[in-house]
Amino acid sequence: MSLSKPHARRGREGSYRRPSARAPVARGVFGPTAQVRERVQPELVQPEPTKIAERRAAPTTGTRPKPALEGAVLVTGICGRLGKLLARELHRTDQVVGVDRRPFPDRPKDIVHHELDMRRKKMKDIFRGRNIRAVVHLGVLHDLRRSDRERHAWNIVAFQKLLDYMSQYEVPKLVVLSGANVYGPQANNPQFLNEDAPLLGAQHFGGMRDLIELDMLAQSFFWKHPSTETVVLRPCHIVGRVHNAASNYLRLDRPVMVMGFDPMMQVVHEKDVVRAIQHALRPGVRGIFNIRGPGEMPLSHLIRKAGGRPRVVPAPLAKVALDQLWKLRLSSFPSQELDHLRYVCMVDDSRARAELGFEPVHSIDRVLRDVRRLRYLVA
Repeated sequence: MSLSKPHARRGREGSYRRPSARAPVARGVFGPTAQVRERVQPELVQPEPTKIAERRAAPTTGTRPKPALEGAVLVTGICGRLGKLLARELHRTDQVVGVDRRPFPDRPKDIVHHELDMRRKKMKDIFRGRNIRAVVHLGVLHDLRRSDRERHAWNIVAFQKLLDYMSQYEVPKLVVLSGANVYGPQANNPQFLNEDAPLLGAQHFGGMRDLIELDMLAQSFFWKHPSTETVVLRPCHIVGRVHNAASNYLRLDRPVMVMGFDPMMQVVHEKDVVRAIQHALRPGVRGIFNIRGPGEMPLSHLIRKAGGRPRVVPAPLAKVALDQLWKLRLSSFPSQELDHLRYVCMVDDSRARAELGFEPVHSIDRVLRDVRRLRYLVA
């Protein structure tokens, strides 16, 4: 169910923009979340109240700008790559409180980090003891090697508890990072999917079930709690120096492509996703928004620009090869994701441009430069 009316599709810029050249797009999943012990950092002093519309400019004395809005921003999954990037941007103007099972040893000193499981009762103490003005939910477990039960407990049960606390303490803003892969790769998909498209990503790939359920829970919360501005972001393939399936795929020396398919792919830089989250935190913003990068490009060109050489194999052999590599733990891509290399699943970001005011600033060349850089560091 959509949260707002669709907007007319706008023109797109980028390489290979011929309408007749459209083809399927690949899609991956995000990285795992490790479990660590529980620890709570010292409290922060609350900022002085200010008017909601007031945005203070950074002082010229070299000190950190004062908070622009009253209350703290709670970031779940703050120890992931996106969480750390977001925290280092937000703490310049806002109080930031992080929650993650992993430690955050290199965090800025003014960020409070609670090293705990979101399902624990101490999560409620964070809401009770602080003035939380917004929650950014990044704490999603995507590791397909974990059991279905473990992923469901972390992704769904923990998120339901988080929503209960938000309702109880009347938090005015919720931003949830979903993904464009919830739409699912389908042979009969339109060229571009808007936010009203059905979420069919789990039809042939059960690993997407939790992310779709989480997306639907956020939509339900939107309607049940209109006093909370709920925003759901669905970015396309997030790449850069982040460790997720899309970036890991492009870092391979000989990534597999399916014979007869060279899908058009959308990618977005991780820092552009952080900018989209910052836009979503603005007062008055609510709804579902597809987040797209600077344009589309054939998968084979993306691979070559990232420094790799595609290995084209027939679909049956690709499935056998991926199954074997998965069993040997030599690949993070199960064969169920093969459809993402064949069928179209590209998104229309007209609504994000019109209502969210978001446009990507990082080019495809910049995106792939960061992908290549991490490949060489790992090598």
